[in-house]
Amino acid sequence: MNNLNFLYIAIMGLAIYLVRMLPLVLLRREIKNVYLRSFLSYVPYVTLAAMTFPAIITATGNIISGIVGLVCAAIIAYVDGNLFKVSVGACLAVFVTEFIMGLL
Repeated sequence: MNNLNFLYIAIMGLAIYLVRMLPLVLLRREIKNVYLRSFLSYVPYVTLAAMTFPAIITATGNIISGIVGLVCAAIIAYVDGNLFKVSVGACLAVFVTEFIMGLL
């Protein structure tokens, strides 16, 4: 392993440590600002969406089938909200779309 790899790992470790340590050091009091609290309450959802959205689109063999599965999952989730039905419906939509595109 190259010595630069150890340097990269050390820098990444320091960056992660600073990101986790700085809020504890700098924010000792409760945050009273309503707008900042509202903003911070949405951070986990936005982060999860930013990580999963590209994976949903590119997980299939074709981007079109990924988009069809995403739209189908969003519609089923809006109508019913049952996670099992959402996942089965999205999988079926992707399967049917891939099958139809394979025939073309």
